[in-house]
Amino acid sequence: MEALLRLVLPRMLGDTSFEVYPHQCKDELLMRLPERLRGYASWLPETWRIVVVVDRDDDDCVALKRKLDRLALEAGLPTRSAPKQKGYAVVNRVAIEELEAWYFGDWDAVRAAYPRVKPTIPSQARYRDPDGIAGGTWEAFEHVLKNAGYFKTGLRKIEVARAVGEHMVPSRNLSRSFQSLRIALSEMAFANSGAP
Repeated sequence: MEALLRLVLPRMLGDTSFEVYPHQCKDELLMRLPERLRGYASWLPETWRIVVVVDRDDDDCVALKRKLDRLALEAGLPTRSAPKQKGYAVVNRVAIEELEAWYFGDWDAVRAAYPRVKPTIPSQARYRDPDGIAGGTWEAFEHVLKNAGYFKTGLRKIEVARAVGEHMVPSRNLSRSFQSLRIALSEMAFANSGAP
């Protein structure tokens, strides 16, 4: 996810500065997040925001989002879901089901990176809803790429993130979870721009 975010975030944030702090896996993130949020709570400037992005995998999306919000609130940081008078410090977003749903959401970016994939993939019933692909989104994405002659020995996720991320246009992505992230980031960038 880090490789994709580093390419796509500048397109969503404009001149707003950012940093990406990756974790090895979701379990590590959830284990370290309470301590990290408590640390931020002691010094975070009012104009700064923390955005936590995690794959849903097999978790219940609503329960996972509630857990992330609860961890932030317990650390003393208001969330976008539960702001205080001064606003919020934390935005929690869940990639449903996995990051690869965001690729299915911008098929033009996938085709720019991998031109042999079929242009009709998004019109097939199984892939029409990028966030509703059953049976594992990365497995489905790998299957589509293998059928087009790519990654015969297995999907190389960082390579794909960079290749697709180069071409991704945030505003055209059909993934609802991606758009939820984009809207929150656009709101933050607008607030920090000093625009009226």
